[in-house]
Amino acid sequence: MSTPAFAEAVLATRNAGKIRELESLLAESLGPVRVLSADEAALPEVVEDGVTFEANALKKARSAALSSGLPAFADDSGLAVDVLGGAPGIFSARWAGTHGDDAANNALLLAQLSDVPDAHRGAAFVCAAAFVTPDGTEVVREGRFTGTLLRAPRGDDGFGYDPLFLPDGSALTAAELGPERKNAISHRALAFRALLAAIRAD
Repeated sequence: MSTPAFAEAVLATRNAGKIRELESLLAESLGPVRVLSADEAALPEVVEDGVTFEANALKKARSAALSSGLPAFADDSGLAVDVLGGAPGIFSARWAGTHGDDAANNALLLAQLSDVPDAHRGAAFVCAAAFVTPDGTEVVREGRFTGTLLRAPRGDDGFGYDPLFLPDGSALTAAELGPERKNAISHRALAFRALLAAIRAD
């Protein structure tokens, strides 16, 4: 594995759960590169008004690279429910109206799916991961983590919709897997590993 030609980068997120996940993934692939959080780099807030995960990820990464002068990573992710036509999608974090209210988002989703049979509760976590450098290099990759939605939450070791999400082939929800195991198979892990592989290949 080659080492990317930069000593510092910024990760454009203030979400503590994402920071823990992504720091681990970036350290695994980037070695000695120092990764700053959005707070550490004093990044400005970005309005996520794109209509796709890719558009929002690129917007955040472009802003972070411009503001910090460093290579920037960003992601946008959410839950796509089959019977809801891919919703909540880009609105996942604010599905119930208040950004980041996990309990309210989960409760609303459960109510919306209350009469949906178990066989039709398929869903996928989707993540678009972006890398942008101050000189204009841009790379984006997507990851999908497929499974089904339970009728009640299980587990405390996750965030967002993790307690409702049972990954395909697993007896444990995403909130029961634990960070190490989840990082190996999640949508964010898949997207960032693909992104980092593309960066190393350049």
